[in-house]
Amino acid sequence: MVCIRCKMVVKDELTKLGLHYRYVELGEADLIDNIPSEQREKFRAALLVSGLELMDDQKSVIIQKLKNIIVSLVHYSEDPLPVNLSVHLSQELKQPYPHLAHLFAEVTGTTIEKFYIAHKIERVKELLVYNEMNLTEIAYQMHYSSVAHLSAQFKKVTGLTPTHFKELRETRKDTRENL
Repeated sequence: MVCIRCKMVVKDELTKLGLHYRYVELGEADLIDNIPSEQREKFRAALLVSGLELMDDQKSVIIQKLKNIIVSLVHYSEDPLPVNLSVHLSQELKQPYPHLAHLFAEVTGTTIEKFYIAHKIERVKELLVYNEMNLTEIAYQMHYSSVAHLSAQFKKVTGLTPTHFKELRETRKDTRENL
């Protein structure tokens, strides 16, 4: 679950099945009682209809927690991390970072760092499209050391400079408006 609507879907499905929960957060639901296997399968099927997946093996749970922490940091936090990402993840999940990094790479086929950077670049794209901030402001908000660092990372991931990306978006917008 990486959005508020996902949390609402999970809460609704739990309620429909008469299951009681303490909380539902991004990627995690804490249920008061154990779910009988028949209800678990109904819940799994209901989530699949909404495009969600029930994860109940430990590896998947840890990976989802890692992803949720990163998504929250990139999309919902304005404060810079007071420690390195690796230290932060290790502290949050109370596990050594090398173990988390190995598990993440094994399950997802990518590194935590690449996943983090990909999300940062997606957030930068959103901010560029909104057109409310200039590149310097975006670099500051996204905690890049400089505009040059942001631009280099953006180009490495997308193949485009931030300026070219923005120009392409504006050209497409103008083309659609002229149709």
